[in-house]
Amino acid sequence: MPNLVRIHLHPFKSFDPQRVDEAVLLPGGGLEHDRRFALVDVHGEVINGKRTPAVHLLRSNFDSATGRLVLRVEGNAEEHRFDVGAGRRELADWLSDYFDMRVTIVENAEGGFPDDTESPGPTVISSATLAEVATWFPGLTADQARDRFRANLEIDGVEAFWEDRLVADGLGVVRFQIGEAELLGTNPCARCVVPSRDARSGEPIRQFAREFARNRQGSLPAWAPGGRFDHFYRLAVNTRRSGARRCALRVGDEVKIIGIA
Repeated sequence: MPNLVRIHLHPFKSFDPQRVDEAVLLPGGGLEHDRRFALVDVHGEVINGKRTPAVHLLRSNFDSATGRLVLRVEGNAEEHRFDVGAGRRELADWLSDYFDMRVTIVENAEGGFPDDTESPGPTVISSATLAEVATWFPGLTADQARDRFRANLEIDGVEAFWEDRLVADGLGVVRFQIGEAELLGTNPCARCVVPSRDARSGEPIRQFAREFARNRQGSLPAWAPGGRFDHFYRLAVNTRRSGARRCALRVGDEVKIIGIA
């Protein structure tokens, strides 16, 4: 029986995930507090792992109830504590020093800053997929694969690449339900350079994208929507929501595919 086994939120875009047992699906489609904050440079460009590898060395812990953020640099035990509300300028100054560039913190509490603005809902992957991908790279563990691919919702009780069932082989979308929330699966998620790097050190795996695509193509299930893969450096499924009311997703919720819309 497919069920929701993990929920990961990323309160600060590109920072460490926060594992929670329950999350609220917002009317706009995103999860409350996910990618709520982002760092931008003087040109308004987002500072992320794609463009700024130093992001990988930041360890973070954010308490959404209090607005307190704790940061430290990998390999250094010293913790730096900030009030993201009242102390936002102090936080921006610390980050500016760390990145050696002027940093501004922007916030969108209602929709966050998703990579895919047409499908801003939570990304979905299965536990079995992460375990399978880990076997493609010597020494990689499922936990490390999880950290690299940064999906919001993880489904258990299913086979590897089960999430590809949430993508229609055509112009439609797949309606599915997790607990009381109804979502629409739209497309397999195209990946960037970030998964090629260790999530904590930034150390890259050489030829990662090429090896990944080769294995992904070779492992594509017969029932997968092959026509939706213009390339095979894709993993997890992007979504948007169906309906507009706030509703909760909880670990343990059953996952049901309703059909193609």
